[in-house]
Amino acid sequence: MFATREKSQAGFTLIELMIVVVIIGILAALAIPRFMRSTTKSKQSEARSILKQVYMLERTWRQDHDSYTAGLNSIGMEITPNARYTYSVTASTTTFTAIALCAAPGLDEDASADEWRIDQTGNLWCQIDDSSN
Repeated sequence: MFATREKSQAGFTLIELMIVVVIIGILAALAIPRFMRSTTKSKQSEARSILKQVYMLERTWRQDHDSYTAGLNSIGMEITPNARYTYSVTASTTTFTAIALCAAPGLDEDASADEWRIDQTGNLWCQIDDSSN
C-alpha cells in the first residue's frame, strides 16, 4: 500500500568534516615550521659558498702580495646584484675576516638578520642564525 522509499546516506556528517579539518590543521602546524627552516638553510648555502671562494682568493692574494686585502674587487670577486647577502672583508697583513650579512627582514621575512663569517684559517661560522628563530 504505502511505498517507503529508502534514503541513501551519501556524504559526510559535520562532525566527520570537522575532524578532518582539525587533523589537517595539526599536520600543517607541524610541517610549515620545518619547511621554513629547511628553505632558510638552503638559502644560507649562498653565503657559505661565496665565503669559501673569498677564502681561496684571499689566500692566493696573500701568496702574491704578502698581505691580505679588504677589497673584493682586488681579489677578482664579483657579487651578483640579486645576491641575498651583502659581503665585506676586513683585512690586515696577517689576518682577514669576510662577512656575509642578510639584514632584516632576513631570509624568512622576520625581524632577525643572518650573518656568516670566515677568517684566514678557513674557519667558517654562523654569527647570527636566522634559521634558529
